[in-house]
Amino acid sequence: MTTATETTSMGLLLAGDRTPIDLSILQGLWTDAQYLRLTNQTNRLLEFTDGVIEVLPMPTDKHQTILEFLFLALREFMLPRGGKVLFAPLRLQIRLDKFREPDILLILAADDPRRQNSFWLGADLVVEIVSPDGPERDTVEKVADYAEAGIPEYWIVNPLEETITVLQLAGEQYAELGVFGRGAQAHSALLAGFEIAVDVVLDAR
Repeated sequence: MTTATETTSMGLLLAGDRTPIDLSILQGLWTDAQYLRLTNQTNRLLEFTDGVIEVLPMPTDKHQTILEFLFLALREFMLPRGGKVLFAPLRLQIRLDKFREPDILLILAADDPRRQNSFWLGADLVVEIVSPDGPERDTVEKVADYAEAGIPEYWIVNPLEETITVLQLAGEQYAELGVFGRGAQAHSALLAGFEIAVDVVLDAR
């Protein structure tokens, strides 16, 4: 997701009781199972790292418009090739005790066993759309996370800088395949033949 975590505390409000219970003291103690159960009970985007649950703000219209455009473009490209493309909210396990919810997830084969019902165990390509709420989340933190998960390609769509950065996994770290600005065509190393005009993405309506 492309937005920074909220600073508001987590709480529990019991039925018939006006006294809220502060759950922030449990940060750092949550388990994978508890995180998964919580995400099954809300439409809010939640991510999880080593016992800490992060609550993400709702995305903007601009964010969702770019997401819709890219998802449909990738879906059209992948359908005849047997792949699968989905979009948030859908949990992706980075490793034990770490889950992210990329804006777009793609696997090259729809029957890939990493495609589980509750959450995916991996992906071949992920996309994040940067927003002003916390650009370093997608441009720094998730670069490390998706490399840790061994995801071959990571696209960062940055409306703030009007760029699309395509990162390709080289060993345990990402290398830049390209930083594409207005007037350029962003292209993929993983998806031979897939390219898209940066202007069209950024100006999606």
